[in-house]
Amino acid sequence: MDYLVLRQVHASLAVATLLMFFWRGALLLCGRPIPRLLRWLPHLNDTLLLVAAITLAAWSGQYPFQQTWLTAKVCALFAYILLGKQALRRDISRKQRLPWFLAALAAIAYIFAVALTRDPWPF
Repeated sequence: MDYLVLRQVHASLAVATLLMFFWRGALLLCGRPIPRLLRWLPHLNDTLLLVAAITLAAWSGQYPFQQTWLTAKVCALFAYILLGKQALRRDISRKQRLPWFLAALAAIAYIFAVALTRDPWPF
């Protein structure tokens, strides 16, 4: 597989991650159950996304803590994971869920902006 194809696969998987997270969060905010497919498919997608990211970093020779924009993406990824985990908890109310959900979406938006601009201060 060539670098540009893998980069496009990575971008597509990132969009899929965003859509699945938004869908799960929206269902929970509406008080509806998450379908079985949406419980396990994001894990598979995110695993493939991470494999693609690591492969792209290795192929390009650009690594976190070497490239500031990649460091920013990795830090924002950890923030998204923690915020998203809180947003999708089953034991909180819709009112408590909304700020976590919006913060996780903001982290994803930041990751996308950094990826597009290759700048840790994209705004």
